[in-house]
Amino acid sequence: MMSKPRVYVTRDLPGDGLDAARDVCDVHVWPGDLPPPRETLLVEVAEVQGLIPLLNDRIDETVMDAAPHLKVISNYAVGYDNIDVAAATARGIPVGNTPGVLTETTAELAFALLLAAARRLPEGERLVRAGGWETFKPALLLGRDLYGATLGIVGLGRIGQAVARRAAGFSMRVLYHRGDANAAHQLGAESASLDDLLRQSDFISLHVPLTPQTKHLIGARELALMKPTAILVNTARGGVVDPAALYAALRDGVINAAALDVTEPEPIPMDDPLLTLDNCLIVPHIGSASVATRERMVHIAVDNLLAGLRDERLPHCVNPEVYE
Repeated sequence: MMSKPRVYVTRDLPGDGLDAARDVCDVHVWPGDLPPPRETLLVEVAEVQGLIPLLNDRIDETVMDAAPHLKVISNYAVGYDNIDVAAATARGIPVGNTPGVLTETTAELAFALLLAAARRLPEGERLVRAGGWETFKPALLLGRDLYGATLGIVGLGRIGQAVARRAAGFSMRVLYHRGDANAAHQLGAESASLDDLLRQSDFISLHVPLTPQTKHLIGARELALMKPTAILVNTARGGVVDPAALYAALRDGVINAAALDVTEPEPIPMDDPLLTLDNCLIVPHIGSASVATRERMVHIAVDNLLAGLRDERLPHCVNPEVYE
């Protein structure tokens, strides 16, 4: 009787999606809430044929060299900047991700952050809990209107397009930089250079992957181009924004506010100066955090995993050149 292929999963995952893998694989799951220590990961992958990491697990050449039997890496995320894809491709290892399924959920979170920052909801909630709600005050916590405002979307991919669809409900003018021109036409979005988008937009929402080209795409120069009333929302990757430049811009009133689902680094250190600012809302990378979406992500990750173990093409493969 042939032994089952060994699989390592770097965190327990929600729902019953792993059951399909357990039926045909010897599945080992790291039991902690935090990522497995580097030294533990290197030991655990020694005999594995399949690996399901999360976005905060660094899967580089060292990990792959420690896993000589590895046949497939199935990332439990849409982004895959945590994986050295070139190294995997050089070894003939397909890399999977979980696109599409979290589009609407992440767009909802982006719009929730936009609304919360615009209407200063976190400040209002803190005021109430601190006993500061004395009476109706005409000038208390005045925010910004979304209705009729200009929204700049940097990265009009699946999630950016979903954000643009929501913006239509607020009669917003939508500008975009980088994206599908046909989809933009259907959405009524207008193309703009990054500089023009930053200058004209009342709200800017970031939806680009983290690459060498987008690292600190939004820095001091870009922040200085924005309106002093502008609000920046980032649900992409923390590294797309220079955190030191963002802190200075928020502190000095260069821009009005920011709302972040992602930071650099993650998690944000408790002594990070961004945490001292009332005009910076930060949540713990929960863009895809709905029950249905996170469970569906498990099923997609397992589908990718099992296809790779069967030497079949992954349903969602980020390096299809391994099949050429």
